[in-house]
Amino acid sequence: MGSEWKEYKLRDVARVITGKTPPGTLDQHFGGDVLFVTPGDMDELKHISNTSRTLSIEGQKSISRIIFDRGIVVSCIGWQMGKSAIVKQRAATNQQINTVIADESIIDMDFLFYVLKSKREQIFQLGATATRTPIVKKSLFEKISFKAPSLSEQKKISECLSSIDDKIELNREMNATLEAMAQALFKSWFVDFDPVIDNALAAGNPIPDELAERAERRAKGAQQQSPEHPHTLPAAIRQQFPDRFVFTETMGWVPEGWTSEPLDSIASYHNGLALQKFRPKDDESEYLPVVKIAQLKKGYADGEEKASPNIKPECIIDNGDVVFSWSGSLVVDIWCGGKAALNQHLFKVTSDSFPKWFYHQFTCHHLEEFQRIAADKAVTMGHIKREHLRQALCVVPPLTLLADCSDAFKSLLDKSIETRLESRQLELLRDTLLPKLLSGQLRIPEAEQLVAEVTS
Repeated sequence: MGSEWKEYKLRDVARVITGKTPPGTLDQHFGGDVLFVTPGDMDELKHISNTSRTLSIEGQKSISRIIFDRGIVVSCIGWQMGKSAIVKQRAATNQQINTVIADESIIDMDFLFYVLKSKREQIFQLGATATRTPIVKKSLFEKISFKAPSLSEQKKISECLSSIDDKIELNREMNATLEAMAQALFKSWFVDFDPVIDNALAAGNPIPDELAERAERRAKGAQQQSPEHPHTLPAAIRQQFPDRFVFTETMGWVPEGWTSEPLDSIASYHNGLALQKFRPKDDESEYLPVVKIAQLKKGYADGEEKASPNIKPECIIDNGDVVFSWSGSLVVDIWCGGKAALNQHLFKVTSDSFPKWFYHQFTCHHLEEFQRIAADKAVTMGHIKREHLRQALCVVPPLTLLADCSDAFKSLLDKSIETRLESRQLELLRDTLLPKLLSGQLRIPEAEQLVAEVTS
């Protein structure tokens, strides 16, 4: 570390504001254009631009002293202590968060964000000593110390690290777009049956009353829809969709020739193991990191728990596998966190007969109903049972049609997986560079070269 690096306490370079929730539970305090940040709004991204709640004019008046225009928010209460993010618009936080307002004549805000990010474990340990709820009091938080170079050098360090985070955030946005496109396409073709409606209209066949309104919209929109529209099918594939509907007792009107199948018939749902019973043995030098619901939501296995690699294959997941947590937080995701062992309360979803995109989309399609079922259970941790998989019905077209439709869905899915794997690689690079840059162990040109190799 160069001689120009100086030691500071947080209070030397920033003002700290402890958040507050508007008094009472009045709805009039919420619903405006000022962000109201809670730990639940903080994920692993650097910037927060949206929150689950916002403050109304009344809400802003009730906590006006803690509203800020730009700052670093750090969770300082509970088991999410140490999480940090930057907010660059008018906002306030609840009492679980301290906001750091940097004196930017001394310290670069982005550099300070990375300093606090590097001290997440330290912040957690400071709060974990509390006898009741883990908490880092403002007076203790302000005493956190660190070293920093000149302001110009700080900016170079933060720019290097920010280039990685910017790419990660861009990938996140791209992935959200890809997933939205796939969901919209799936719903149009296999839930709303738009191609079948179009074919029926073209053939002059009757449209069921339940679909009449949608058919009318399709007829009106047909003249305005360009050949490049994302929901437009190539003519050869569209001809494989039927042009009639038939009535079924189980699902009402469905395309002619299509079948009704329960969700657990189009895919196998393999439950994970109680992996505390399958720890690595003394003679096993290798292990698998354990994936529970928390790791699934984070997108990677942190290795806090380890399992023997010699468990049954159905309970081992790898990049590209579909995973569904059926208890607690019900989530369906494509795993991109590397080879790992699947804990109980999570399904590995596979199929020998249907393409991955098809059973993934239908599992996602039924997720909202599964979440409702779990929420209605009068137990500590809501869940679904296998009978609910059998009750969740899917309309299944002939496999030849699915094969011809696969190109559109597979390309979206493959690109989504590729983007997420790239982001994971970038996260690992950032986390490797972070302590080295903040200690002066690694100089900027070397770091920039490493970043260029990954992002080029």
